[in-house]
Amino acid sequence: MASTKEYLDFVLEQLSLLDDISSRAMMGEFIIYFRGKIVGGIYDNRFLVKNIKSAREKMPDAPLELPYEGAKQMLLVDDVENKEFLRNLLEAMYDELPAPKKK
Repeated sequence: MASTKEYLDFVLEQLSLLDDISSRAMMGEFIIYFRGKIVGGIYDNRFLVKNIKSAREKMPDAPLELPYEGAKQMLLVDDVENKEFLRNLLEAMYDELPAPKKK
């Protein structure tokens, strides 16, 4: 099942407290970027973020889920309605995320 543009728009609105949030369509799903770094994506209308230490610390009870067959497990963001939580989560993750690959 592909994600809907409506759910993407909802998540982007929830992330509106952050500067430099962008998204890119990818095979019916959406990759989410923060200041040019990939933080996660929208998969089957679920907001998933990379399974890194800072994200696990902010969401210790978050379930690990597969975004798609053959992918690495990611953390499900359950509290998508909480803009302040999302801002804190992505800001905490930023330094731990790898730099964008050079083209």
